Amino acid sequence: MDKRLIEILEELQPEVDYYTCTELIDGHYLDSLTILSLIAEIEDEYDITVPTVEIIPQNFNSAKSIWEMIERLKEE
Repeated sequence: MDKRLIEILEELQPEVDYYTCTELIDGHYLDSLTILSLIAEIEDEYDITVPTVEIIPQNFNSAKSIWEMIERLKEE
């Protein structure tokens, strides 16, 4: 997992332990506006586009799943 991703997440929602939390969406730690901000930050930081079909809870429930999505999109 990328340290910069953790920094981005902590800027948006600082009170979450992103190394262990696996329910960012299901646990209501990230709301829809935060997710939109996160996507904009991810797209800028990693020079990728997050397609609408990728904006699903399983891709955003943990920092690990977000990172896996980023890695997958960088390869495309």
